[in-house]
Amino acid sequence: MFVGGKSNIRHIHCSTLIVLLLAVAMPAQPATGRRSTPTTEKLFALRAAIEDLMTTFGDRYPSGREYLTKLANIERRMNKADEHDSDKINAEFANLQREALIANPFVSNQPILFVVRRQYKEDHHNTATMFKTGEINTRSFRGGGAMKSIDFAKAGEVKTLIESSQGLIRDPEIHFDGTKVIFSMRKSTTDDYHIYETNADGTGLKQLTSAPGVADFDPLYLPDGGIVFSSTREPKYCMCNRHIMGNLFRMDADGANIHQIGKSTLHEGHSAVMHDGRIIYDRWEYVDRNFGDAQGLWTVNPDGTNHAVYWGNNTWSPGAVIDARAIPGTQKVLCVFSSCHDRPWGALAILDRRLGVDGREPVVRTWPADAIKLVKKNSPRPDTYGFDSFKQVNPKYEDPYPLNDKYFLCSRMTGRGEQMGIYLIDVFGNEIILHVEEPGCYDPMPLSPRPHPPIIPSRRNFKNDYGCFYVVNVYEGTHMKGVKAGAVKYLRVVESPEKRFWTHPAWGGQGVHCPAINWHSFENKRILGTVPVAEDGSAYFEVPSDKFVFFQLLDENKMMVQSMRSGTIVQSGERTGCIGCHESRRSAPPQLNTKMPIALQHPPSKLQGWHGKPRLFSYIRDVQPVFDKHCVTCHDYGKDAGEKLNLAGDRTNTFNTSYNELWRKKYIKAIGAGPADIQQPFSWGSHVSKLVKVIREGHEDVKLTKTEFESIVTWIDLNGPYYPRYDSAYPDNLSGRSPLNNKQLNRLGTLTGVPFAKLANHSTNRGPQLSFDRPQLSPCLQMFKDTSDPKYVEALAIIQAGSQMLQKRPRADMDGFRACPLDQRRQQIYTARRQIELRNRRAIREGRKLYEDPSK
Repeated sequence: MFVGGKSNIRHIHCSTLIVLLLAVAMPAQPATGRRSTPTTEKLFALRAAIEDLMTTFGDRYPSGREYLTKLANIERRMNKADEHDSDKINAEFANLQREALIANPFVSNQPILFVVRRQYKEDHHNTATMFKTGEINTRSFRGGGAMKSIDFAKAGEVKTLIESSQGLIRDPEIHFDGTKVIFSMRKSTTDDYHIYETNADGTGLKQLTSAPGVADFDPLYLPDGGIVFSSTREPKYCMCNRHIMGNLFRMDADGANIHQIGKSTLHEGHSAVMHDGRIIYDRWEYVDRNFGDAQGLWTVNPDGTNHAVYWGNNTWSPGAVIDARAIPGTQKVLCVFSSCHDRPWGALAILDRRLGVDGREPVVRTWPADAIKLVKKNSPRPDTYGFDSFKQVNPKYEDPYPLNDKYFLCSRMTGRGEQMGIYLIDVFGNEIILHVEEPGCYDPMPLSPRPHPPIIPSRRNFKNDYGCFYVVNVYEGTHMKGVKAGAVKYLRVVESPEKRFWTHPAWGGQGVHCPAINWHSFENKRILGTVPVAEDGSAYFEVPSDKFVFFQLLDENKMMVQSMRSGTIVQSGERTGCIGCHESRRSAPPQLNTKMPIALQHPPSKLQGWHGKPRLFSYIRDVQPVFDKHCVTCHDYGKDAGEKLNLAGDRTNTFNTSYNELWRKKYIKAIGAGPADIQQPFSWGSHVSKLVKVIREGHEDVKLTKTEFESIVTWIDLNGPYYPRYDSAYPDNLSGRSPLNNKQLNRLGTLTGVPFAKLANHSTNRGPQLSFDRPQLSPCLQMFKDTSDPKYVEALAIIQAGSQMLQKRPRADMDGFRACPLDQRRQQIYTARRQIELRNRRAIREGRKLYEDPSK
């Protein structure tokens, strides 16, 4: 059960907290030898803070001179102290440090709100804290918690505002006027997180969201009176595993007209309002890059327009940059440097974006101080990953809240296992625990009014139509080396769709693909079309809203010059753009001393589709027919050329023969799930692929049509995808794609000696072993010299059974595919949520109020 609005008050006396501070925060003394006294650094840090507080607050910090006198006395005694006096001096210093720092009006003149709960149970990723009902990690939810306040002006009086014995309260945010608190609460394991609001004293509890089977969390008050939050309302899963993700949504103050403002393919969370009214949030998304170091800071307007990189999108370590808040009076933010496979904690860091959008230079300082050594823009060695390097940080920090440019609240490990307490830290080097209670304390923030940022007008029309992108000059950019003016003729717009399904069996790409989707990278692709690039490098074009898209520059042969390797969206009615391709994110558009860019002198170009209407790219449909027509007469099973490179279309356990061969034998140079750093043009793709070189130089009088050539180079430039879709017909079988069940495969492995399960990985795969189109040609059968051998007969029968199963139940690379019942239900849920989203947008467009709760 949960309780709201009760006045549950208890007092924490200073003496008790000091004892706790000494027990927790101070290092253990050695059994023998001289005891230590406060270091010179600690004395300097406290003196600097006291002097700063005197300067900043004047009469509001009345005891500053007294504190300095006491500190000077301690320093004099410390210099003369022997081991018998050190304990007493340590205690006096700790008392003085605590008294002087808590006297900071930011701490003593206003209650501090906080949450009591356990640390989230360890799971796949730092975003995996929802433990939503009906998902893979639901059982990891641990209830029991409260939202409380502590008032140091009243001797540390603690008041319980909301508590729940079976549920959990999280993610509080205080209204700009200080009178209300919004938060997320889950009442039990069978419930999901919903958004609630209460008065600052815990009275007047109101539930604002209530959708069944949906998790709403990380709510935030907006300057225009609305509320933004993260939610699973567009159900999607991380591409590298099986966990549900969330996007940014917003609603009116009373819970009406909920609608989506973020559309990235994975996760958007920990939003906060910046001084200029924009939202800063952390986004985990990857396009043609590895999963682990792809979680940086982004900004967006409150209406969902102008999503833009802030910091860390192309930084090798840390693997996650989360929970950022703007530091008052500065252009800096305070955030957490975390790891991919960890809880949402790590080191604290101050970022100054004026110094860069990646790498160490913009990192002003970290807590702990030596954590800054872990920040690296690029991998020190090829094929190494730093996305979990911040797991080694100790102690770990969480939930930072800047009080001003020098003093910050946060949660921090107390030294007792995973227990977290409320800490006050400052730029001078002081770090004290303010409060701790079982099982741990999180989300500290002042329960008081704060400045109201400006309102940014909406640029969105809610017609679910098109928006427009422009590029001033594609040749402007940090990674356009060697591209001559006039070389780029087209700009291609590609959609990276969300993953709506998952299987337990996996293919080992870069990370696990559940089910298999490609050889190495995680995404399926849909080409929306191409647009012309003008001779001055400009482009201006329409893009449908609600699509997570990326751009590629193409030459006159439709071959890729450069690719974006991240995604963006445009809202209906929005007009947005960039200076160039991979331009400096901190630079302003060049002054146009002559005339408007050519493309912007005309109406926006409409997307010209690729071989018809936009559709999901399929290797079997879009590429294999070229090989069937021109290549397989020689490059087939049983042929000499096939021994070197087999381009047959026979389906295998996971992919097909030619796809396996081209990737495994490196005939294509696709980047796969590549490194975090931006690549130079022509460094990967069709221009540098062996297969294309052979075709262009001429091979055995093979002449491809323009369309056929485009099919092959486009496939390579899209990073060599295979499956058009994530849903599966065989969710329980190998890699989520094989028509043979585990019993059949195990038996087949026993008969042939092939370890099929171990080969479901790009790094250990040793080539096609099965042919479900021509079972007798399966390579795993070639060990048998006698086709009358009973083992051969049995093995062939198993493969033939797989072939028959595919005819009966086609998989996702075949015509007639039908998803398994579970994936069909998932799609029905997705479709129903989409209809609700469109209904809500229609209400906004028509000026109506539409509530989730039918009683309103």
